Amino acid sequence: MNVLVLGASSNPERYAYRAALQLKKQGHTCYLLGQRPGVVDGMPLHTTWPSEDDFRPDTVTLYLGPAAQATWRETLLSKDYRRILFNPGTENPDLEHALRATGKECQQACTLVLLATNSF
Repeated sequence: MNVLVLGASSNPERYAYRAALQLKKQGHTCYLLGQRPGVVDGMPLHTTWPSEDDFRPDTVTLYLGPAAQATWRETLLSKDYRRILFNPGTENPDLEHALRATGKECQQACTLVLLATNSF
């Protein structure tokens, strides 16, 4: 599955970093999108949204709080992907409602827990 990690980080203490490692370990293809370029276990950390020719995500997992999500709101609403995961601390009822109105599946769930329980 193609997964875009929005709010990715090269800091090993961040949950987004741990999620990227686990996603890769379980065979998912990741596009890591963060504030600064870097590398996570050989995966490049990008600072721009991918073109659809380069990477088309099935799932977007959020590691940005509601204020930081505003930067990506229109992109999240306009792109064609199936599911958005709101990890703990990223809950945003307004954005979730708008995404659901476009037919996207939204979950308030922890990516790490979903991966650990084979529920991803």
